Amino acid sequence: MQQRLAILDDYQDVAHGFADWAALEQVGVTTSVFREPFQSEDALAAALAGYQIVIAMRERTPFPRTVLERLPGLKLLVTTGMANASIDVAAATELGITVCGTPGSPTAAPELTWALLLAIARNLPAEENSLRAGTWQSSVGMELSGKTLGVVGLGKIGRRIAAYGRAFGMEVLAWSQNLTDEAAAEAGVQKVSKEDLFENSDVVSLHLRLSPRSEDIVGEQELRLLGPEGILVNTSRGPLVNQDSLVRALNEGWIRGAALDVFDQEPLPAGHPLLSAPNTVLSPHLGYVTAESYRQFYGGAFEDVKAWLEGTPVRVITAE
Repeated sequence: MQQRLAILDDYQDVAHGFADWAALEQVGVTTSVFREPFQSEDALAAALAGYQIVIAMRERTPFPRTVLERLPGLKLLVTTGMANASIDVAAATELGITVCGTPGSPTAAPELTWALLLAIARNLPAEENSLRAGTWQSSVGMELSGKTLGVVGLGKIGRRIAAYGRAFGMEVLAWSQNLTDEAAAEAGVQKVSKEDLFENSDVVSLHLRLSPRSEDIVGEQELRLLGPEGILVNTSRGPLVNQDSLVRALNEGWIRGAALDVFDQEPLPAGHPLLSAPNTVLSPHLGYVTAESYRQFYGGAFEDVKAWLEGTPVRVITAE
């Protein structure tokens, strides 16, 4: 039976180069690529009405129950990575949709996190723009050695960031709701309260999964504790930080600056207040966007589709 496969949100138009999708035609699967984000659930449901297989890139396109119920032909939903908070896995299972994940790079996001931190500490984007405009040196940067790094969330990425901090000669503090003394000691960091972390850190980097418990976990109180010389780095999820409080903190000088790869709304719309906020380094959710990462994402998605077609699904994701 002929099957149709949709690859979503291929922003850079590169999916075709990371897996041999044409090989699926030999087993009756035709592939279509959608580059642009969908503007509404109606548009998404209409576009995918004739597809049995969908490959979603991370959390770019949400699949809540309200969308899944409008796709009766959908049988396989693949997400890159092994966790995707924007897919209602319980609803998918109830509706007979298999959800599968893929491997991913353990280093892409931590490396970008550190690149953003270095960029804002040394004012690199502003200095580059100033140089191109004809000005030679316009600001004074900040060294990381001897400073204190606060890591919020000491999971796989958080532990790497802690190791980077130690390599740069920083003292490292850590906090999360479930962090144990043993885990902190194993990572070579000091476990502290959230309040102590924000009050005593020069840089705070966020590495939590987004959940009802972690949403807005950084607000006005934490940003004021971080203080006028403090830097916030967020490469995890935008809603971890209260956006209104962050915009005020930047405009009113509560903190030195913020380096952000993630936002409440993505893609970030024109006119968004963070685009005009001072002392920021912004990137368009590039944490996982590397050739090495995409090779694992799309290669894994290809394997998922083949295995499902053969009746032996792999890397199946189930509701927690």
